[in-house]
Amino acid sequence: MYKAGVITISDKGASGKREDRSGPALVRAVENAGIDVTFIRIVPDEIDQIEEALIEACDKNNLDLVLTTGGTGLSPRDVTPEATKKVIERDSPGFSEAIRQNGLKSTPYAMISRGVSGIRGKTLIINLPGSVSGATEGIHAILSAIPHALAKLCGDPAECGKG
Repeated sequence: MYKAGVITISDKGASGKREDRSGPALVRAVENAGIDVTFIRIVPDEIDQIEEALIEACDKNNLDLVLTTGGTGLSPRDVTPEATKKVIERDSPGFSEAIRQNGLKSTPYAMISRGVSGIRGKTLIINLPGSVSGATEGIHAILSAIPHALAKLCGDPAECGKG
């Protein structure tokens, strides 16, 4: 069974001024897909704290998947992509492209998301929007590809194509 983590990036959530709803929505979606969520954090929109949480999830907890929610927009405090880029070793842009493309079906604002995705060691990290609808629509757009991606990260030698 794969292990996952969900990190919510929110100043108000971290200070207790707003209930985190997108993080728990991601936990439900991932667990419903048969992936065990063993790491949950809420951190403020501070690049060093986001980076620390990502490193803890990947390196200390040896998670297979880390999802973030929040901090992917255009406001000056939205620094999740920058923190993620500092910790990933290889890009995996298809997940972020699919999240944005799917989001455009619901709102033109999906194109504002700057979320990135990539790999640190054997951990796949994916940034999702902070809104509940953006996070849930985003995870459902990519969820079917995640088990295959995680198998490949773990060294599965099977062919990816169908012939």
